[in-house]
Amino acid sequence: MNDKLTKPYDPQSTEAKIYQMWEESGFFNPDNLPHQTGKPFTIMMPPPNATGILHLGHALGLTIQDIAIRYKRMQGFKTLWLPGTDHAAIATQAKVEKEIYKKEKKSRYDLGREELLTRIADFVSASRGTIQSQIKTFGASCDWSREAFTLDEDLSLAVKTMFKKMYDDGLIYRGSRVINWDPKGATTIADDEIVYEERQAKFYTFKYSADFPIAISTTRPETKIGDVAVAVHPNDTRYQKFVGQEYKIVFCDVPLKIKIIADESVDPELGTGALGVTPAHSIIDWEIAERHHLEGLQVIDERARMLTSNKNLHGKKTTEARDIIVDWLKTENLLIKEEDITQNVSTAERTGAIIEPLPKTQWFVDVNKEFTLTENSNLTSIPKGSKTTLKKLLHQVVDSNEIDILPNHFKKTYFNWINNLRDWCISRQIWYGHRIPVWYKGAEVYCGTTPPTGSDWIQDEDVLDTWFSSGLWTFSTLGWPENTADLKTYHPTDILVTAHEILFPWVARMILMTGYGLGQIPFKKVLLTGIVRDAKGQKFSKSLGNGIDPMDIANKFGADAGRMSLIVGTAPGTDMKIDENKIKGYKHFANKIWNITRFILSNTENIKYDPNFTDFTSTDISLRQNHIQTIKDITDDMETYRFHLAAEKIYQYTWHTLADEILEASKDIFNTSDDATKNSRAQLLFQILKDTLICLHPFMPFVTEELWHLANFDQNLLLVEPWPQAND
Repeated sequence: MNDKLTKPYDPQSTEAKIYQMWEESGFFNPDNLPHQTGKPFTIMMPPPNATGILHLGHALGLTIQDIAIRYKRMQGFKTLWLPGTDHAAIATQAKVEKEIYKKEKKSRYDLGREELLTRIADFVSASRGTIQSQIKTFGASCDWSREAFTLDEDLSLAVKTMFKKMYDDGLIYRGSRVINWDPKGATTIADDEIVYEERQAKFYTFKYSADFPIAISTTRPETKIGDVAVAVHPNDTRYQKFVGQEYKIVFCDVPLKIKIIADESVDPELGTGALGVTPAHSIIDWEIAERHHLEGLQVIDERARMLTSNKNLHGKKTTEARDIIVDWLKTENLLIKEEDITQNVSTAERTGAIIEPLPKTQWFVDVNKEFTLTENSNLTSIPKGSKTTLKKLLHQVVDSNEIDILPNHFKKTYFNWINNLRDWCISRQIWYGHRIPVWYKGAEVYCGTTPPTGSDWIQDEDVLDTWFSSGLWTFSTLGWPENTADLKTYHPTDILVTAHEILFPWVARMILMTGYGLGQIPFKKVLLTGIVRDAKGQKFSKSLGNGIDPMDIANKFGADAGRMSLIVGTAPGTDMKIDENKIKGYKHFANKIWNITRFILSNTENIKYDPNFTDFTSTDISLRQNHIQTIKDITDDMETYRFHLAAEKIYQYTWHTLADEILEASKDIFNTSDDATKNSRAQLLFQILKDTLICLHPFMPFVTEELWHLANFDQNLLLVEPWPQAND
């Protein structure tokens, strides 16, 4: 028996050494695997934002992906797990700008575009190194030779190629619409990047003027100086006689012309049943105005300050203007009612600013425009060569189960999002990211993957929404559009493991971009994870001081313990609770496996393992059959991605059946029995230990790899050892 087993297991001195051994073997790269005839199995790592360190949510996703990839590798598949990071344009630029201002009191405009981009590049380089180190620490067996970054040259070419294709097909257009404006970040943001915060608010009911026939209700009186209409439901008998009439009024010293219109989108039960239509500052009102051919008037600027002829309001913050208008309503006896309510306020995810809907000229992806699928399409849910829209494509590939979403109940959420999908605003008013590949010279417009020839061309200042580039992730990372050898082998990918909160901004966008651009699905399955919470069920946050750093887990308890604590008891799509006591319990489990191996090897030092041994006692045959059934059950769970159940079963078998029952009974056998009985029990324990280490390896790769070599079953790395075939 190796002397190392006489000492307690030390993950801190073991795990880094084991990972280096795996890397040096080259087996993370599928091109180097000993079984080159295997069927491909591909996972694309959701690229973490290059803005800092990973959290427990990342650790959960990494663990699930690594379990899947190690299991398939041991089954003989040609496994590719491709890692990478996302430039996360808004988040990254906001973080760097904040640090620069904190240290130097300078804005981006003080530095200029080139200097800011240089500063961001330096920050991202350091951050990516930290993230890579964290991923390795948790044991991720991904192919670092193929590591990607969304701003890499080849991925940037893919972005420009896709933009031009969509532009040429008329799916990308530049137009004026009401968008979500972040006044703090000074950029547009997508619907999916809005965070809704529950806040207390006032709900005001009032009339524009004493002779105006209809009262309206709103939480934002400051926007009413931009109203052009009042909308009522067509069947609302209270207001039918007023529909079609126009009124010229003066509201808070601002002249307005209000038309009464009928629109089915109005809820007769909300407020007074009448909606003041402000086309320039509400996406819903903009759509109502388009249906009724009304023009809007912008009364709030990009800094969330008022634009108006009223000198008392002009230049004021919206909150200040609200108070001024409410005071005016009270003075004029126009305020009918003032109620305290709770409402969801739209805020920017990255900056925390309250969103201002503003009319802006931006770039959009048209989700309702028809296009013809590429002639190379292999989508089974949409006939080749047929016409469809991006919205229909998103619906059909999931509705037909061409893409399976797990857990299944998230499909309903997915379809609800698609049904309410608007054109996607893809332009952002920041400097970091993929710059829009469009140039202008006078009235001429040029779109291309390379700049136009000649002088006086000016490139569009905006950059693309980060989700545009990350939407290409499954195929841009495989060489599309130029180097497609990997693409032909590894695409579509097999499964995507990601958090349920990015089902819309990312998962759906990948389905959209891949279906349109390649005529393929990006992945066959989507496995959605929940949120990792503390022992009280609270989300981890700095303010609560309850955060657990994945690196601290690995350093204190070992990565294996951290991985098991994240998996056991965690069903897909459900939130999980974790604390140090749970993690400590699985550190004890790693020690238990170590002690089990020591017991078996110390009691069988004079017996050689015989993989072909069959002369078992009847008791050992029964124990072996029970073990085989456990392997079958675990394998069934692994095949259906029920990793939480597989982990629980291998844990229960190892600790209670193997350690508490079989090893306890083996003490008497090794002390008193004849040689044939001892040999039978030794060969049984060898076989159980070997299979147990293999089945545990996807979950606890470090301690099992170390014990594999100490037990000296064969010279292969456990990393590529075949998964046991559970045959009677």
